[in-house]
Amino acid sequence: MKASLLAVLLGMTPLMAEQNPAPAAEPATLATPRSRALELAGAFANEGYKIRDGFWAGSIEPAKPLLIEVNLFEGNEYWFSAAALSPARKISVDVFDQKGRPVPGERYQEGPSSAAGIVAQKSGRYFIRLSLAEGEKADFCLVYSYK
Repeated sequence: MKASLLAVLLGMTPLMAEQNPAPAAEPATLATPRSRALELAGAFANEGYKIRDGFWAGSIEPAKPLLIEVNLFEGNEYWFSAAALSPARKISVDVFDQKGRPVPGERYQEGPSSAAGIVAQKSGRYFIRLSLAEGEKADFCLVYSYK
């Protein structure tokens, strides 16, 4: 099933390509969505996960989930970590297989930070749904780790 068709069926906006925008000039003391997502992913790095260089960033709105397509490899373990800034209060990360079925795994949720951990059962395309469950439109960043 094509990602755009899956997005329509699941009522999401597809983000097809990795987005690596140039970092905004901000004082080092201010947290960014990326720094928060990397901080969360760092907890998994302590368990042997490697943080992938790429990331997705942008704005997320209530009732407008985003869909990100990734290629995963059978048997590998993955954590998808996302964070948003205020006024976001709760963000969620869910993983779906290429047929749109939820992939079982572990979940972590703490306010505007969330993570989903899975083991890929087959190599192929998977879809990450990023939703703003509480709060207003906000900037976000999603990174992922693997082992």
